[in-house]
Amino acid sequence: MGERTTMLSTVLACCVAVAATGPRLLWPRGANKIFLDGLESAAVPPAHNTVGLTALVQADLCAPTAIVAEGVRTLRSTQLTMSSFLIRHPDATFLVDPAICAGVHERVLPELPFLVSQLVAPDDPVHPLTEVLAAHDLTGNDIDFVLPTHLHWDHVSGLYELPGLVPIRVPAVEYHWAMGGSHVPLGVARGPLRGRAFDLYELDGPPVLTFDRSHDLFGDGSVLIVDLAGHTPGSVGVLLAVDDGSRVLLAGDAVWSTLQIDLLREKAPIPGEFVDADRDKAFETIHRLHALPAEIEVIPGHDRAAVVARAH
Repeated sequence: MGERTTMLSTVLACCVAVAATGPRLLWPRGANKIFLDGLESAAVPPAHNTVGLTALVQADLCAPTAIVAEGVRTLRSTQLTMSSFLIRHPDATFLVDPAICAGVHERVLPELPFLVSQLVAPDDPVHPLTEVLAAHDLTGNDIDFVLPTHLHWDHVSGLYELPGLVPIRVPAVEYHWAMGGSHVPLGVARGPLRGRAFDLYELDGPPVLTFDRSHDLFGDGSVLIVDLAGHTPGSVGVLLAVDDGSRVLLAGDAVWSTLQIDLLREKAPIPGEFVDADRDKAFETIHRLHALPAEIEVIPGHDRAAVVARAH
């Protein structure tokens, strides 16, 4: 009975979102100019170390551009990706968003509601985490911990291919949202997360750039975690001081494409009403990304062009 009720609720919500999507193609949500003008950019702490950054492309998919960035009137599609990010710090080797495992269609997607799983399934071929790590002469035993930007299934399924003792570092609010209680939030698959060691942290540091809260992971300014709440309650971005001299922000799913940042557009109601936990907060986060200094390179987790540029 519970599963049937959940399915009916999902179908009803889908109908409402579809009805809202058409008008939003013509009249997208406008920028909050008062909020945007009030944003200030705080200083970035100096980095006393740098990190190596490698994008590990695992799967491709595409979506109509009109639903990726609300109000873009085109019949074209946007190429997306599902990827992990390999970070080499002097004190640790870790992964941001260990995305995809072998057999993800059979092992993980069945945990999602049927309609959702059909919409988000990656195209074949899928390159599992062990394969993309091996291409860099690494195995799961070389990974010290993982640092998800959030706990949606496509950012943690690769945990199935990592040793059980590899800890997951995640904000406490994100852990309790995804793993607390009997209700599983839409987009979360608990299978890869069960039985794992979680290392919970708080964003207890000062403002950085346009973000209100931060956490200095190593205490040396090389890996700063910043608040990107909205897509999920505990979504974060990872600001890196990269060894090529650049500053890179791994933005997870705060946006799916840099087009959203440039145009200051949220996702269309479908799929946005399903994938964003708090649409208003998520839109505020897009404003914060839009207001970043030009020298900050933002890589949304699914933006294929931005990710591939770092894969090479």
